[in-house]
Amino acid sequence: MPPKTRKSAPRPAAAATAKAARENRRFWLTYPTKLITTPVMWHLVKKFDVITNIRQASVSDELGILCLEIEGDRSTVKAAVRWLEKQGVSVEPVEINVIAS
Repeated sequence: MPPKTRKSAPRPAAAATAKAARENRRFWLTYPTKLITTPVMWHLVKKFDVITNIRQASVSDELGILCLEIEGDRSTVKAAVRWLEKQGVSVEPVEINVIAS
């Protein structure tokens, strides 16, 4: 009979490094008129491995303002923000908590 193999638990240092590489950031997004009817959040989630949470929103026919929480690997969150800006969305970091949990 072959010896049983045990799966080793993740090393604490490796787990801490993986955890440190993830971040949860909040941003104010401002959509121009041309993007109001575009499913930007859907495209963002499909294109990047991030979790999004809409914290607050106000959308009219002319302007969309959104407080969005983005969680993911630090580099992925940065890439997602760059992509939003490239689409024409203004992205600003949230300076104070909105609807603090």
